[in-house]
Amino acid sequence: MTNRITKLNSNIQETVIKENQTSFALKVEEQKTNYFLDKILDKVIIGDYLKVMKKLSSEFVDRAFIDPPYFLQLPPKKLLRWTGSVLNGMNDQWYMFKYLDDQDNFTKNYLTEIKKLIKPNTTIWIIIWAYHNIYRIGKIILDLRFWILNDVIWFKTNPMPKLLGVRFTNVIKTLLWAVKENKVKNILLIKKLREVFMVVN
Repeated sequence: MTNRITKLNSNIQETVIKENQTSFALKVEEQKTNYFLDKILDKVIIGDYLKVMKKLSSEFVDRAFIDPPYFLQLPPKKLLRWTGSVLNGMNDQWYMFKYLDDQDNFTKNYLTEIKKLIKPNTTIWIIIWAYHNIYRIGKIILDLRFWILNDVIWFKTNPMPKLLGVRFTNVIKTLLWAVKENKVKNILLIKKLREVFMVVN
């Protein structure tokens, strides 16, 4: 992927898509009022996430995978890893929130749009990489009337060692698996997922 698209960071709107990347990436055109499936399939759409999702058709998504921000916002001081290298926190403007309410609104906004886009019997997977945001995101999911099916624990065999030695090593990630609403019964791919996660009951 790194050979085909430039790094997406704080200057994402100014990212230049090279000629040989047009089959992989799509830069948002502000004048467009909607995007059809055949034009966006298998592409990375570069643009404001809320503006993009509002231009997509309702209930056309088969599965949604969400990797939300940590909301870690490290203090403006030098932090070193156990190897001696510097830990660079996320300092992009879009990521900086002054208040917790702003963080919550950010999460609520994208989950609201995603709920409009997914099919009625579609599930979403939210990858919670750290304890910093799991409880706030979980509450918002429930407030939006998603129905949580399971929390899946990903146990890491090679977790990053603790930096300062003042906490336990964070050895798990949590995946929240939810469906659009609690009345949904015919969940897509449930049998296959049971095989993947080796569910025995």
